[in-house]
Amino acid sequence: MLPGGSERSAPDDLRQLTPHHATRTRFAGRTGPLAALDTGPGPRGTILLVAGFTGSKEDFAPLLDPVAAAGWRVVAIDQRGQFESPGPDDEAAYTVDQLAADVLAVATELHGTGPLHLLGHSFGGIVARAAVLADPGTFASLTLLGSGPVGLTGPRADLLDHLAPLLAAGGVPLVHRTLEELALTDPLAAAVPAPVREFLARRFLANDAAGLTGMAAAMTGEPDRVAELRATGVPVLVAHGVDDDAWTPAAQEDMAHRLGAQHEVIGGSVHSPAIEQPVRTVELLTGFWAGVPAGVDA
Repeated sequence: MLPGGSERSAPDDLRQLTPHHATRTRFAGRTGPLAALDTGPGPRGTILLVAGFTGSKEDFAPLLDPVAAAGWRVVAIDQRGQFESPGPDDEAAYTVDQLAADVLAVATELHGTGPLHLLGHSFGGIVARAAVLADPGTFASLTLLGSGPVGLTGPRADLLDHLAPLLAAGGVPLVHRTLEELALTDPLAAAVPAPVREFLARRFLANDAAGLTGMAAAMTGEPDRVAELRATGVPVLVAHGVDDDAWTPAAQEDMAHRLGAQHEVIGGSVHSPAIEQPVRTVELLTGFWAGVPAGVDA
């Protein structure tokens, strides 16, 4: 699976298909509507969740009801070109800054719903960081979940090198077939329940081809902006799986130290703690948000 996916999970849960009570809705992005799940008003403020590359709002499904029950409104979005959010047929429309502008547009719609806490998973963390850097006063806090200080490197980045020729040869369907063939060699991927596999296939095939190419370039080309983020003064939580195979745990720990941020390692998790270890992830997140000083009202 490309970065942002979640096949590397225990096979005995529903993951993206976890039942919840959030409402399906849309927010206005800069180039079109952004599909979202929204749990409705919460007395403690709002949590805005941004999915990673090839991911979607459903990657947060196990968190929605528990976080809402703890008192927050929870809004999870598909970024432009992902799953149910349409995107422009132009690779140049998927830079980090333009994707961050969508996040800020959603934040504007959420203005007045109390403190607004932002979380980005994987590539969504890079986008969320850019949104905070563009307008730090909008956000009460930032959580980087399985995200890193610079552009992606390593095996997952190597996989992205094959993306452009595959898209040119056969579009998104050929990319999907190739990834499915690779997944056959992974016992964890093979053990994923059939309904989840069907959902993941449908979601991947809905990706915009230009979006895949543009986001891949954005994700691998991101510079180190850790010092800029620290200078904003926005409270940050860095959390990741103990066996993260995208940005290394060591790189994320170093980022947390450089930020002066809270750092949490989630046992039994690889790259998608919200799916792989939802109970522990909810505990960490709600504890962090509850401890952020009051005073920021988006």
